[in-house]
Parts: sequence; structure tokens; C-alpha cells
Amino acid sequence: MSIFSSEHQIAEYLLVLEPHEALKQTIQSVKQHFADKYDCPTAAYSKPHITLLKCMQFSMTETRWIPKLQRIVEGTTAFMVELENFGSFPTHTIYIQVKTKNQIVELVKSLKEIQSLVKLDKEHKPHFITEPHFTIARKLQHWQFEQGWNEYGNSEFSGRFIADHVLLIRKRLEEKKYEVIGRFKMLGMKQTVEQMQLFNSSSK
Repeated sequence: MSIFSSEHQIAEYLLVLEPHEALKQTIQSVKQHFADKYDCPTAAYSKPHITLLKCMQFSMTETRWIPKLQRIVEGTTAFMVELENFGSFPTHTIYIQVKTKNQIVELVKSLKEIQSLVKLDKEHKPHFITEPHFTIARKLQHWQFEQGWNEYGNSEFSGRFIADHVLLIRKRLEEKKYEVIGRFKMLGMKQTVEQMQLFNSSSK
């Protein structure tokens, strides 16, 4: 048994966008195909998502930063995400490309408001994504990447979904699976607040 209580345990957190169920199943079938054809079972293991933020922090700090994270997300207006064909990070990762990146990048920029709160130490800084994508397979061996990219680099893919919420998932270091600990909706509340402030100032 750990000498630390659960609140003092270090956990890994991911903030992600997930597609609607039909698109999720389509992407999962692509991942499964890669797993079966290129002897890469880990490709089928993870559920389809776009990572926005990855960090490590003590569980006990959640009450400090999760409410601020929720406020940022609720201040964001829902938007369309379009996917088109495949891309790669040579020589280790193959992914589905996000065609419409700007609004995702803007959301990630706004998340940096909590950067200091989700920094564990100098060696474990939060990672805010700069290249949104849906991973098909990662940490590939050379032959898996070469043969896989020869197929996927010449294949087409298209899809779209409305990004109207994010999921916050957590995996404590001694655990093997992530669990969903938050689902936050994009409500566009920031714009509403700004409009109210503008109205109030103009009515004085």
C-alpha cells in the first residue's frame, strides 16, 4: 500500500476533444485496421480524441485549477472541426489531419491561463498542443512507420464534428487506465459577459 494518501498522489491529466459517436467508431476502425495489419495493438487501445493539454500534478491540487479550467471552457463558443486525410511525425506517428485548426489553437492559448497551476516542477511542465490531430498510431518501429505511411499517406479520409465540450481524464501513476473526471460544455459565456458589461457601461 502506498505511504501517500490519494490526494497526495501524482496523476497524469489529459484535456481532450472527442468526436460524436459515429465518427468515433469510424476512426476507431481505422486504428483497428492499423493495429491488425502492422502488428501494433496499442493503436487500437486508445479512444479517438484530440489532446489539448497534458500535465502531471498532485491530486490534491484539483480544487485549485479545475474550476478555472471549467470557466475557460464555458467561455468558449462551440465550433466545427473538419478532418482531412492523414499526416505523420516522421518516423514514429501517423495521424488524421485536422483541417480547421484556428479555433482549437485559440482554445489552447486560453488554457495557458492555468499554466502555473498545472506545473508539477521544472522537469514536469504542462504540454499545450500546437498541432491538433487524431492519433492513429504512435511510438512506431521503423518498419511499421514506413509500411504504414506508404498506405495511409496515399489514402483519403474526411469527417467533421461540432466541438461543444471537452473531457478531462485522469490516470494516477499506479493505475493503467484513464478515468473521466470532468465533462465541460462550451457555452460561449465569455461573450455574454462582455456584452452585459458593454450594456451596463453604455446605460450609465
